[in-house]
Amino acid sequence: MVTADNEVKKPKGALSWAMWDWASQSFPTVITSFVFSVYITSQAFAPDGMSEGEFEQYTGSLLGLSGTIAGIIIALIAPIVGRRSDAMGRKKLWLFVNTYLFAIMIGLMFFVVPDNDFFIFGLVLLALGGIFFEFASVNYNAMLSWVAHPSSRGKISQFGWGLGYMGGILLLVIALFIIQFGGAELLGIPDEQALPIRVVMLISMVWVLIFSIPLLINVPETPPAREMDKVSVIQSYLDLFKKIAGLARRDRNLLVFLVGSAVYRDGLNGVFAYGAVLGSLAFGLSLTEVILFGIAANLVAGAGAFGAALVEDRFGSKRVMLFSIMMVMVGGFAVFVFADWGTPAFFIFGLVLSTFVGPAQAAGRTMLSRLSKEDEQGEMFGLYATTGRSISFLAPAAWTVFVGSFGAIYGILGLMVVLGAGFLVMLLVKDVRYIPEN
Repeated sequence: MVTADNEVKKPKGALSWAMWDWASQSFPTVITSFVFSVYITSQAFAPDGMSEGEFEQYTGSLLGLSGTIAGIIIALIAPIVGRRSDAMGRKKLWLFVNTYLFAIMIGLMFFVVPDNDFFIFGLVLLALGGIFFEFASVNYNAMLSWVAHPSSRGKISQFGWGLGYMGGILLLVIALFIIQFGGAELLGIPDEQALPIRVVMLISMVWVLIFSIPLLINVPETPPAREMDKVSVIQSYLDLFKKIAGLARRDRNLLVFLVGSAVYRDGLNGVFAYGAVLGSLAFGLSLTEVILFGIAANLVAGAGAFGAALVEDRFGSKRVMLFSIMMVMVGGFAVFVFADWGTPAFFIFGLVLSTFVGPAQAAGRTMLSRLSKEDEQGEMFGLYATTGRSISFLAPAAWTVFVGSFGAIYGILGLMVVLGAGFLVMLLVKDVRYIPEN
């Protein structure tokens, strides 16, 4: 990390920065993956007279549609988020604005009672929460260069991702205790109108608010990277197009990375967004079984990320990323091929897949941090989100098409197609590894 006068600045607050991964994990784990998404697609929300088979395609398709719409909205707005946070030096401010907004969306999910009249309301909250979570992540990821020296960014990035999975495990254990193992009765929560599940939403909101405090207190606000005149939204988009055109001329490697990572990240997001739904719809897993799988999945995912933290800075982000994507694809195809085995196939190969999702995601975050200039971290991570979300319809659309055309089990194949495309593009990217000076 280098200041304006070219003196090396000692990074500060790496552990507190990583705690946001722990805090924010309630959204991808409890909300989009293992509890709320399974709850909102349960038979309790089915319209009157709709058969179970029809409901599978109905909920699977609408869930994919809500994800597609959220992705389009993010793609339209994200271009100005990173650029302004760089220039104005307010990454932490906007990180917390959006953190509190997606926490509020989680809290509002308490009011989604098990009735078809609340189905769309639940999907809207899920989409809005995803939008605010993505905007928060733009600024959070851009702060990696502010809290970690170039030689340790891979370790810090993977550690944060692993810490997030550990937080997810604890949250899922709490959820399982309340929903299935007497916690609701102990706390005096009536077992009606899915109140135990809905109370978990409130706990998840409080989790975000409490565990994001270390970053708020201990990590300094990032300073402005450069002077920037106040411009209109339209001008911000024009500047975006100029930036992309400039990358095509002078840094094609970074541009290829942005495109390739957008595709593979969308596939990975789809795996976690629809994995538990797949288990529920195609393998008949109960909510309790889905949560148990989620605990195991977060455990192996955390182990994968912590393991990658030991090797990424040594072997390079690209190698870790490509190997991880390949293993996710192996697990995904195995879930489909051995689907006749039933629940054991989902658990065995789903856990193989889960082990490598975190390393692939964290390696991408590290790689962009190293490919980008120090004073353009926010802008590049804004582009990272923008390019990702500009094609974030791919995974939901592939899921929707395969599920709607062939059935729930085929949804995993749609996600693997997206991952494979991203893998092929990433083969073209040249890695940048930090080599310390003697």
